[in-house]
Amino acid sequence: MPDMLASMEKVNAQPTTMARRNVLAAGAVGVGAAGLLAACGGGDEPAPSTSTTTAAPPTGAAPSGSASGGALPANAVARTADIPVGSGAIFPGQQVVVTQPTAGEFRAFSAQCTHQGCLVSQMDGAEIICACHVSRFSITDGSVIDGPAPSPLPARSISVEGESIVLR
Repeated sequence: MPDMLASMEKVNAQPTTMARRNVLAAGAVGVGAAGLLAACGGGDEPAPSTSTTTAAPPTGAAPSGSASGGALPANAVARTADIPVGSGAIFPGQQVVVTQPTAGEFRAFSAQCTHQGCLVSQMDGAEIICACHVSRFSITDGSVIDGPAPSPLPARSISVEGESIVLR
């Protein structure tokens, strides 16, 4: 009989240990899944800024790529050489998009999407894209190419002063 009790204790101990391990493993998976769900965020929050063509420099940093190099004047958004012909660059810190539809012609628009106010975050050739709900705007006049945005990006006033683009 003592052998039978010892045998039953071993049998009972094994499932308890396994059950505890399974609970601990399931808890770790649950915590990992909760972390993943938290990382997904809400439906109307801006998506991370990515770009397929042109990336704007970080806020406060001077763009590079100019033939003259050096820092920008304090009132400048970018250098003319930093804005590709037929595309543009997004400057989140100033909430502005600067485009160059044709060589030497610079335009600027608000970077705030007219749909729900997200900041546009991508350039795809001649299109400015809001990644929140995939509205697409023209680099020429800010008009809506594809919605849900109800209206064009508002124009912003800029001037070209030498090699610098200045937001007015």
